[in-house]
Amino acid sequence: MDARKASASLTIMTEIVLPNDTNVFGNLMGGRLMYWMDIAAALASQKHCNAPVVTASVDNISFENPIKLGNAVHIEAKVTRAFNTSMEIHMKVWGEDMTQQFRYKSNEAYYTFVALDPNRKPRPVPAVIAENEEEKKLFEGALRRRQLRLILGGKMKPDDALELKAFFMKD
Repeated sequence: MDARKASASLTIMTEIVLPNDTNVFGNLMGGRLMYWMDIAAALASQKHCNAPVVTASVDNISFENPIKLGNAVHIEAKVTRAFNTSMEIHMKVWGEDMTQQFRYKSNEAYYTFVALDPNRKPRPVPAVIAENEEEKKLFEGALRRRQLRLILGGKMKPDDALELKAFFMKD
């Protein structure tokens, strides 16, 4: 299976915040944004592996700035690293006030997706080729983030997380 460039998975999704998408303060509801982010991440991961995918995990999402009613939402999703059957997808989210022509960061997050074979069982995915500095930085940190996810999900013992241990413990 040939490795694929991270840039080939780039997916940019744009939505407009309508009244039904907002809370009582006129801000985009977090759940609606997470729904849109899940779609963007699924598209990016499907581009990477050419297979159906399912969401395996969603990391912490911190909302830095609210996105207001009538503003546009831009979601940029890209695969950062692939493991055996799973892929980490990094997302950046911006709000844009179209009238004032002002764009601002709303949040960023990592999602994990697993590729499925025709029997809906996990299947291998191509490796990721990181080309630019940002992609290389995200690629390098992905193994530590993965080990942390596995520990928090009860699928790995902290003592087995060698990348995390090396990061926190000095010889």
